[in-house]
Amino acid sequence: MARGAPSPADLQVIRELAAREVEVTASQLESWRRTGILPRHRRRGLGRGRGSVVDSVDPVVVESAAALARHLRQGRDRRLAVLEWFAEAGMAPKPGAVQVPEPPVAAVREAVVWVLRGSVSQRLLETARGAAGAGEEGENALYETAGRLLASRPYRGAASPALVRAALLADEDVPVKAERPDSRSMVYLVAAIGLGAHEVGAGALAEAFAASGMYDLTAEDWEQMLGAAERGEAPPVDWGPLERHADAVGAVKRASDEELVRARTVLIGLRWFYGLYVMHGLLMPDTPAQAALRQRIDEWGMFPFLDHLIAVSPSPRQFAESLAVCLEPLFDDLYEALMEQLAEDPYVFRIPGDERGAVGFGETWTLTLDELPNGRQAVGDDADDGLSGQSA
Repeated sequence: MARGAPSPADLQVIRELAAREVEVTASQLESWRRTGILPRHRRRGLGRGRGSVVDSVDPVVVESAAALARHLRQGRDRRLAVLEWFAEAGMAPKPGAVQVPEPPVAAVREAVVWVLRGSVSQRLLETARGAAGAGEEGENALYETAGRLLASRPYRGAASPALVRAALLADEDVPVKAERPDSRSMVYLVAAIGLGAHEVGAGALAEAFAASGMYDLTAEDWEQMLGAAERGEAPPVDWGPLERHADAVGAVKRASDEELVRARTVLIGLRWFYGLYVMHGLLMPDTPAQAALRQRIDEWGMFPFLDHLIAVSPSPRQFAESLAVCLEPLFDDLYEALMEQLAEDPYVFRIPGDERGAVGFGETWTLTLDELPNGRQAVGDDADDGLSGQSA
């Protein structure tokens, strides 16, 4: 074989992908191997001094090259392609399709860390840490920078799907936003990390926690709890977890390969449960199984937080940031609780008394939409705003 010429194994990979109308070149394959994102062909030794040979092309190499060809376009950073590949590998394949192989977890970790280092949350964390010990000047700079960054990504949260559903059925205006402080209040959490919670005060921190949507508590609820601790009427608050949670880069670096894969399982699972909850607002027929799942989420007070965390069709950067959050045990525990509930009653799309199952479910939903005063257009125009609190 001439020096620099494609190997027979690479030629076979190129031919197999060409049959699927996927175009790759030998130089691309070798470039992907050099960066560690494409496995090498398995070789069999021929004995001492006789070298080695590739007996057959490993299907994992073919499918990995196909995944990279799908996601890695010219001029695009390979780390974004790796994240999309990792997300795709976590999904169940369509009937008749081959399961997408996993990308190298080391490449996934590198890509997630790269995204997090450039994220607004990491810039806020670095600003907060820089303000510590810098006096009033540092404090002013922290609030100015944090306020500017948070204002660039406004978020107030989606309205309750139950309220959206009721408004659609009554032909009333659909509520657009949740009734809680917008994300700019989160500046106080940033300040607590850098300056200390005692410098920020219970009232400001209460606004910040309410804006996060955690446990679906109001600012008044938080202020009552934090104020009691501040006055010594309740045990003091341990703020250590706040700083550890904020250090997403460190968490990803410390996570094992298995923990990163598990975080993906949790994220994809929570995305499905979140989608079910949201679709309740779009007049999807309700069933006892769906109601039980919504009740579990409500018992945890986590719908507002999931609304903040999850995008139904995330960009690679959103996926990476959400993946890092799902390393937290809280989300793993919530996912397990919902899976347990689903096992108890798996008939999410079966209306009681309708033996047609999913077919009857779909027909009932279609009929409900058609019977709206303005038809399906009412859902398309109004509910889309009411159920989307995600920032761009």
